[in-house]
Amino acid sequence: MYSESDIDGAVTAGVLRPEDAAALRDHVAGLRSLPSVDEEHFRLLTGFNDIFVVIALILLLAALGQIGGSISAGLGGVFVAAAAWPLAVYFTAKRRMALPSILLLLAFVGGVAGALSIFAATMASDASQQTRSMIAAVIALAAGAASYLHWRRFMVPITVAAGAAAAVATVVAIVAAIFPTARDLVWPALFVGGLVVFAVAMWWDMSDRERRTRRSDVAFWLHLAAAPMIAHPVFQMLGIFRSDVSIGMAILVMVLYLAFAFVALAVDRRALLVSSLAYVLYAMYSLFQTAGAVELSAAFTALVIGAALLSLSAFWQPMRRIVVGTLGGVAERLPPVQAVAAT
Repeated sequence: MYSESDIDGAVTAGVLRPEDAAALRDHVAGLRSLPSVDEEHFRLLTGFNDIFVVIALILLLAALGQIGGSISAGLGGVFVAAAAWPLAVYFTAKRRMALPSILLLLAFVGGVAGALSIFAATMASDASQQTRSMIAAVIALAAGAASYLHWRRFMVPITVAAGAAAAVATVVAIVAAIFPTARDLVWPALFVGGLVVFAVAMWWDMSDRERRTRRSDVAFWLHLAAAPMIAHPVFQMLGIFRSDVSIGMAILVMVLYLAFAFVALAVDRRALLVSSLAYVLYAMYSLFQTAGAVELSAAFTALVIGAALLSLSAFWQPMRRIVVGTLGGVAERLPPVQAVAAT
């Protein structure tokens, strides 16, 4: 099975002409009765060997983390990060294995952040909440710097999302440090950060509207990072899980989910729908509980939401055509509704 990146590599190497690659993508899309841009491709597996290598890497990195931690607090993270870099040189830069590359990126950035977190917890165990927030900001900033270094060397698509998440975490931690008594400001700060990450994701998306290059993979991971930053603060500020959900609150949750669905259809990304799904399930579950269907409330909830999501998936393109048709000139900057014919 060949991935999008393999096709791009064949074009770069001169094995395939760009028009032949476009014709291949359109042919596959035609077999599936869907435009090629609608598939929301991202590279995860190049073969079962990816899974085999990932299992071996997890065992190796876990062992290094445990050995380092037994020597000194925080040294386990150092060992993991130090091992992840040369392993990425082989499995990412040379072998170009997708899933191991993602794991090694997370191991490198997580190792850096984990080591600093343990060192900070050991040295500043009695620090004030404000000081801890500033330390968290420094750790998040270091994670962002590690992501940047990794991107400059290996350019794994998920790295940009990791760096963006670290940047948002830095800002949120700084807000928490400046206003230590105003904990409610954390959710608005996270929401604003999510909107910024979403805007960055759209910038990457609009630079490759047909989703045929690595830029689309970068946009996919950015959307995946932005979605929970947007959805969770919205519903948390509404207090969904703090008390019993009233009928009015449940209706509001449904309306918000429909708004997220509109945005998802417009930009042709499904991350927002997935991130807010738990809140919709809980709201509808509460509605069925209120209506008296106590024993079957979970079953009815799963039935209604499952059927709705399957219908959305089946009729994604017709519904997206309607949504994009309402946006006027903005539609020209969004992924096309129909596949672009090969020239």
